Amino acid sequence: QVQLVESGGGLVQPGGSLRLSCAASGSIFSIYAMGWYRQAPGKQRELVARIFSGGSTNYADSVKGRFTISRDNAKNTVYLQMNSLKPEDTAVYYCYADLATIAAMRSMDYWGQGTQVTVSS
Repeated sequence: QVQLVESGGGLVQPGGSLRLSCAASGSIFSIYAMGWYRQAPGKQRELVARIFSGGSTNYADSVKGRFTISRDNAKNTVYLQMNSLKPEDTAVYYCYADLATIAAMRSMDYWGQGTQVTVSS
């Protein structure tokens, strides 16, 4: 069984910063990628950023230059540093991991429960 536990969401003023964390735990054999998606009310879930096991990263165009994703492989934890936040960044942020468990030994996607980020004055 795998769990992804997120933390760090909250309310922040425009221009402010937040740091999200997500720790994966359980019978993990290997993690291939971790990242963050977000879903705003009435919109589809969209990729925000992801980081692969080798360290390469992808970002949504809307967050490039403002958000930074990083990963601590020893702790199976991914971070999202969000700077210069805008009201349009308001959404529920979901952590995900593409990983293989010891039992299954094949790549599958796992999701966190989501954390609310609200950018408002």
